[in-house]
Amino acid sequence: MVEIKTPEQIAKMREAGLVVAAIHEATRAAAVPGASTKDLDDVARKVIADHGAKSNFLGYGGFPATICTSVNDIVVHGIPDRETVLRDGDIISIDAGAIVDGWHGDAAFTAFVGTGHAPELYELSRVTEESMWAGIAAVRKGNRLVDISKAIEGYIRRQPRPASGKYGIIEDYGGHGIGTQMHMDPHLLNYVSKKRGKGPRLVSGFCIAIEPMVSLGTAKTHVLADDWTVKTDDGTWSSHWEHSVALTEEGPLVLTAVDGGKAKLAELGVETAPDPLA
Repeated sequence: MVEIKTPEQIAKMREAGLVVAAIHEATRAAAVPGASTKDLDDVARKVIADHGAKSNFLGYGGFPATICTSVNDIVVHGIPDRETVLRDGDIISIDAGAIVDGWHGDAAFTAFVGTGHAPELYELSRVTEESMWAGIAAVRKGNRLVDISKAIEGYIRRQPRPASGKYGIIEDYGGHGIGTQMHMDPHLLNYVSKKRGKGPRLVSGFCIAIEPMVSLGTAKTHVLADDWTVKTDDGTWSSHWEHSVALTEEGPLVLTAVDGGKAKLAELGVETAPDPLA
């Protein structure tokens, strides 16, 4: 069942989303050469505490940290630790969430550590992020879930191929409903699958976390012995971007973007809903 939210509930999710945005700002600044991924987790914990929020990652299914820190060929669910120290030229995807009054926010971004990155890495991150925004732009009344998947995959497939030969749209992980829980129905593929059909119709009160994950090679992944860390099968590096989005009577609202997604969606010809906290 898809949980449909009232305007008042969406306002609470917006509060949680802004905490996530604050985590992103702080951890992005802290992702420098010499910092450990545990240092980044400590930063996130402080932001959550300072906002009087709760972590929705810590303890989730036994996950031992406040954020996921996925470096280079780690796609998602990397566990912060003291041993993983960021180096000049690394890329890191940071996935963070927060709970306010029982309502969840969840978002991720890819950051570049130091300098000296290959142009194809910048392009990988750009393609992944822009495919997310293409998916967000498809969140409108009358569309179905598959239209989001189609927009994400279509954007990626239209881009020039990287030197490695292709972009791999990660198959085993995708977006999800969000609200009173972090992961809810429906599951959102980042590509179109005829087996899955069209999915539910998008209506006012529909909330979804849109999160493409793309590699410079394979779409296949495997999980390490810690039962969390997900790596690409061929060792190619990957990017992960995510925002939580609500569909309202006035249009989409990007709950985890500081401006509600207004600037970016305007570039795509989409008008965002008014911010309920403004």
